[in-house]
Amino acid sequence: MPEGDTVFRTARRLDDALGGQEVTRFDLRVPRAATADLTGETIHGCVPRGKHLLLRIGEYTLHSHLRMDGAWFVYRPGERWRHPAFKARAIVGTAEREAVGVDIADIELVRTRDEDELVGHLGPDPLSDDWDAAEAAARVGRDARSIHVALLDQRNVAGFGNEYAAELLFLRGILPTTPAAEVDTAALILLGARTIRANRDRPDRTFTGVNRPGQTTWVYGRADRPCRRCGTRIRRGAQGADPTRERVTFWCPNCQR
Repeated sequence: MPEGDTVFRTARRLDDALGGQEVTRFDLRVPRAATADLTGETIHGCVPRGKHLLLRIGEYTLHSHLRMDGAWFVYRPGERWRHPAFKARAIVGTAEREAVGVDIADIELVRTRDEDELVGHLGPDPLSDDWDAAEAAARVGRDARSIHVALLDQRNVAGFGNEYAAELLFLRGILPTTPAAEVDTAALILLGARTIRANRDRPDRTFTGVNRPGQTTWVYGRADRPCRRCGTRIRRGAQGADPTRERVTFWCPNCQR
């Protein structure tokens, strides 16, 4: 699932592959930007912002959000794609590399000076250079909703998705339905920042410290299976409210009180 750590690694891969080069192919397969052509412009780099990618080209920024299924692939010119061509939504090519955005739900092309129109609403990002843990904790703590929903709201803190919310709340022993105002949000946010920073450099995300398939999470995706700590059956539920759509939650009723 693309969360902040996945987006960070994607941005780094795109930056390494395309940064400083001249665009030789530019193809956006979305109606509102299909006629745009940045061929000949220089790629300044790619920057992650929460779950958003900002690929800066000339005076413009190609913004993309991976959602659930999106991904960027990097190929050498002429290399065979590992996915059907009809799934490509964006192609940015240079003489050395070709980046292909596949199954990307959100693509926008704006002038770089207008980036804030797309990402200015986001809260502090634990993977950014200007990370402000105190501000993130304060925003989450002021939220009138449950802690699970508050943690997912990207206006409070940018980068955490459903898997992170479930796992961080387990590690802190907090029920996902607990009102955010009743939680030690400073400690929760500190743990979240440490965890996502540890995962940003790993090829596979883990919360348990184990990288073997099926052993990377404590509760997420483990409904009706025994808790790894106490053996109690993991529960599954659902929470959500605008602007955060309903998400499935997982918790241990014994470890999270």
